[in-house]
Amino acid sequence: MRMRAAVLEEFGEPLVVQELELTEPKRGEALVRLEACGVCHTDLYTASGVDPSGYAPTVLGHEGAGVVEAIGPEVGSLTVGDHVVTLFSPQCGECVHCRDERTNLCLAIREQQNKGYLPDGTTRLRRDGEEIRHFMGTSTFAEYTVMPEIALAKVNPEAPLDRACLFACGLSTGLGAAMNTAKVRAGSTCVVFGAGMVGLGAVAGCRLQGAERIICIDLSEERLELARGQGATETMIGGDGVAERIVEGTDGFGADYTFEATGNVQVMRQAVESARMAWGLATMAGVAGKGETLDVVPRLLITGRRVAGSSFGGVKGREGVPMLIDRYLAGEIDVDPFISHRISLDEVNRGFELMEDQDGIRSVIQLN
Repeated sequence: MRMRAAVLEEFGEPLVVQELELTEPKRGEALVRLEACGVCHTDLYTASGVDPSGYAPTVLGHEGAGVVEAIGPEVGSLTVGDHVVTLFSPQCGECVHCRDERTNLCLAIREQQNKGYLPDGTTRLRRDGEEIRHFMGTSTFAEYTVMPEIALAKVNPEAPLDRACLFACGLSTGLGAAMNTAKVRAGSTCVVFGAGMVGLGAVAGCRLQGAERIICIDLSEERLELARGQGATETMIGGDGVAERIVEGTDGFGADYTFEATGNVQVMRQAVESARMAWGLATMAGVAGKGETLDVVPRLLITGRRVAGSSFGGVKGREGVPMLIDRYLAGEIDVDPFISHRISLDEVNRGFELMEDQDGIRSVIQLN
């Protein structure tokens, strides 16, 4: 079938919206008519050329939601008409990681996915006979996509797909960092560095876990106001000395849990320094730039602080995303404030510009 998609032709250049050929799903795959897709920092990170694992040409986009149009042989959990959220972090349910509660990092298709291919080592995207690779196994800056069954989460059809798509990456990453990775305890003190999509999700996750104090730190007063709407009890403008202010404001000990959601290694260090001695946990959800390192004074760790990484918030996608969306439908998670702009596929590059200008939280592409 012919469909339109936004192709990254060269790093550092605007995406080009063009017609591509999308071949039918093979064994264990499904064809999805995409309805909405968020424009995420990871897409911009790869498009800019700083991603060491990036490749081109490829169709970017990974924060998508849509409707199943067709299924390939041996697909058992999906039927035509199902509403789905795309998963860059799949869940096969069978590998050693999927069977272990300690991680959500499925191993089933990781090798081929990292190369831009579907599980059989080929692509379903073509342009005049040339293979176009899949981005993060999803390629959702498009009208349609073909994906493995294990990378699609079937969700409640009552959830508007322009909201559901945000659970495909940023929102689940933040919520899960608090709920799954850190497992925030009720009555605790939490500090969230960064009030973008991931940071705001972490604020909401801390609230859902029953945290008593939730302090959000950002450089933008507008974003801090959004944090208050998600459950932050206190806000603070970031910058030099913020770790010292956090420690002073927590009886000289530091916060029980800290979350870094900016990708800035200096902020990551502040998150570690703000964590409580004896049991403080600093969770890193932001993605640092190529070659950057985190500099931590070892004594901070010797005195009991811990550092954890969080990929997709530790969410096992096919099980966890539908549950989070059900909590949204129950009124526990307010998604509407995250959607700051609605754009068309032809305006995808404007979505990147808005992100670079820090204009709003998320631009959502309306597709079919």
